[in-house]
Amino acid sequence: MPIYEYQCPDCSGEFELMQKVGAEAPPCPKCGGTKTARMLSRTSFVLKGGGWYKDGYSGTSNQKGSSSSSSSSSSSSSSPAPATPAPSTTSSDS
Repeated sequence: MPIYEYQCPDCSGEFELMQKVGAEAPPCPKCGGTKTARMLSRTSFVLKGGGWYKDGYSGTSNQKGSSSSSSSSSSSSSSPAPATPAPSTTSSDS
């Protein structure tokens, strides 16, 4: 269950509460006011390791997977590989 921050407009008090996502706003523990509002706050969520969406689709050049695939595709599209001559198949009528 997530931890939510609430603020009471009556006493300007702030408090945290662990509750379900769809739960109603609780009353203020300081003044008992019922007009508490859920605050939006920055979290410390960090994606560590590989395999996340940001690794494959962020478009930055400092990542291993996207830089190697983009460099190989750009080199093949900008200068095509030299064509190897087809082996000549001469048939001799002997």
